[in-house]
Amino acid sequence: PVSLLAHSSSAHLSLQCLILSPYYQHSLAIAASFTLAYLFIFMPCMVGNCLVCLIVVKNRHMRTVTNLFIFNLAISDLLVGIFCIPTTLVDNLITGWPFSNAVCKLSGLVQGISVAASVFTLVAIAVDRFRCIVYPFKPKLTLLVAKATIALVWALALVIMLPSAVMLTVDQEKGHFMVSSDNKLYPLYYCYETWPDPEMRKVYTMVLFTHIYLMPLALIMIMYGCIGAKLSATAVLSSRGHPDIKSPISQRKVKVVKMLIVVALLFMLSWLPLWTLMLLTDYARPEGDQLDFLTGYIFPFSHWLAFSNSSINPIIYGYFNENFKKGFQAACRPGSCCSVVPQEQTVRKDQQGNISLNVKLHKFCSQCLLLLTA
Repeated sequence: PVSLLAHSSSAHLSLQCLILSPYYQHSLAIAASFTLAYLFIFMPCMVGNCLVCLIVVKNRHMRTVTNLFIFNLAISDLLVGIFCIPTTLVDNLITGWPFSNAVCKLSGLVQGISVAASVFTLVAIAVDRFRCIVYPFKPKLTLLVAKATIALVWALALVIMLPSAVMLTVDQEKGHFMVSSDNKLYPLYYCYETWPDPEMRKVYTMVLFTHIYLMPLALIMIMYGCIGAKLSATAVLSSRGHPDIKSPISQRKVKVVKMLIVVALLFMLSWLPLWTLMLLTDYARPEGDQLDFLTGYIFPFSHWLAFSNSSINPIIYGYFNENFKKGFQAACRPGSCCSVVPQEQTVRKDQQGNISLNVKLHKFCSQCLLLLTA
C-alpha cells in the first residue's frame, strides 16, 4: 500500500496443490465501467494540466509566485495521469501485476513523488498567501525563491519515497496461477514491497501518512484559518466605517485565497479514502472475502477518487481565476484547437485590467476543453 499501487484481487480456487485465479478480475460490464470511469478523469487531467502549463509558460505576465506553484501542481498532476492512471487501471482489471519490474518501481515511485510534491507545493502556496495577507508589509517571495522552493519540494518528495522504490519488486507467487478464458495457465506475479520485517512496512506507511498527508494539511488548515481571521477582521473594520484604514488586501487576493482553499480541501478529501484503506490493510490485515471485496471494488474506487483530484484542479483554476479562464476560452475558440495559433495572436487587456495572453496552442479537442470552462 505504501507505493499507492492498486492491490490485485486474491480471489482464487484451490485445486490440489495449485491455487488458481481468473485472469480477469471482473465481468465485462464492470471492467467497461472501470475503463470509462478512468478515461473520464484521464482526458481532463492531460488536456487541462497541459493547458495550465502552456498558459503560464507562454504568458510572461502569468509568471507570478502563486502561478509558478500552480504550474508545479499541474506538472505533478500530469505525472499522475501519464504514469499512474493507466497502470493502475490495468492492475485493477487483471489479476496480479502484468508489467515489468522497472514499471513496478517507476509507477510506484512517480506516483508517490507526485503526491508528495503536490502536498508540499500546497504548503508552499499556503505559506506564500499567509505572508502576503497576514503580514502584507513584509517582503514578498521572489520568483528565484519560488523556484528554489519548488526544487526543494521535489528533492524532499524523492527522498521520502526512495525507500518504497527500493523495496518494490515483482515476484512470482509460488503455487499460484492465472487461468485464461481458454483454460491456459499463467504464472502469477505481484508488485509489492519486500520489507525484511512486516513491522517496517507498517512503520513506513505511518511515516508517509504523517509527513505527506496529516502534518502538511494540518499546517495548511492553520495558515488558512489565520488568513480567514485576518480577512474577517479587515471586513469588520471596513463595516464600522474607518475611511482612514485602507486594507492592502484586494478582492482579487481574496478570490485567489478562496481558490487555493478549495484546491487544498479537495486534495484532502479525495486522498483520504485511499490513505484510510492503506492503513487498514497494513494494521487490520483483512483476509478472505473481506479482502477480495476491498481489492476488487473499494481500492479501484479509492484510486479513481484520488486520481480525479489531478483532473479537477484545472477546472477550479478556470472557475476562480480570470486569466486562466480566458486562456481556456481562447483554446476553445473555433479554429484554435485544430490548428496552431500564430504567435502574434493575443487576447488583449480589457477594461477590467485582464492581462493579455499570448497563446500558442497545439491540436486539442474542443469538446474536451469545454469541460474545463463549463
